[in-house]
Amino acid sequence: MRTRAFLLAGWLSLSLAGCASAPAPTPVHWLTLDQLRSSLATTAPTAVGFDIDDTVLFSSPCFYYGQQKYSPGSEGYLRNPKFWQEINAGCDQYSVPKQAARAVIELHKQRGDTIYFITGRPATQGEQLTAILQRTFGISQMQPVVFTSGPEKTRFIHERGLTVYYGDADSDITSAQAAGARPVRIMRAANSTYQPLPVNGALGEEVLVNSTY
Repeated sequence: MRTRAFLLAGWLSLSLAGCASAPAPTPVHWLTLDQLRSSLATTAPTAVGFDIDDTVLFSSPCFYYGQQKYSPGSEGYLRNPKFWQEINAGCDQYSVPKQAARAVIELHKQRGDTIYFITGRPATQGEQLTAILQRTFGISQMQPVVFTSGPEKTRFIHERGLTVYYGDADSDITSAQAAGARPVRIMRAANSTYQPLPVNGALGEEVLVNSTY
């Protein structure tokens, strides 16, 4: 009993010491649509970019379908070219547009900004994603979707001279920062198939309020 009491006392001391030295949480830089509009008001039409999955589209239905078909119970489907061929060829007609992203896209359309969509998906023959996004968000001057085949997007953001880049993943934020673009987090829905959820604001980025849907 004395040994257990001693160990418990030691554990409590270490725990309290750890709590005392823990850094304060980083405050989140919340951003409303009105604040975003005001911050862009003094700039001329520019080029901006958006991630796709969990940013402008809730595409988890397609990813769930692909997992059940190609690798039930595992992430192996993400390494299967057949899955990517199928998802890029039109599965996104079943993806749900995020209303928060729609509002931001409308803002940039009204400003006359050039809009790019940059995704970590690999490129495939006969992709329909560009046409689906153009139809879904009513973009007249549609740029072809940029497929990066991985999470690193710095070069693609830099080459297009993007001044703002919107995304849900940490890699979207760090890629924008490295490219000298303004990173804005659009929050990932809690029921996304892409887990674990990132910590919003953890990288010092602005986070769009009410943007999970």
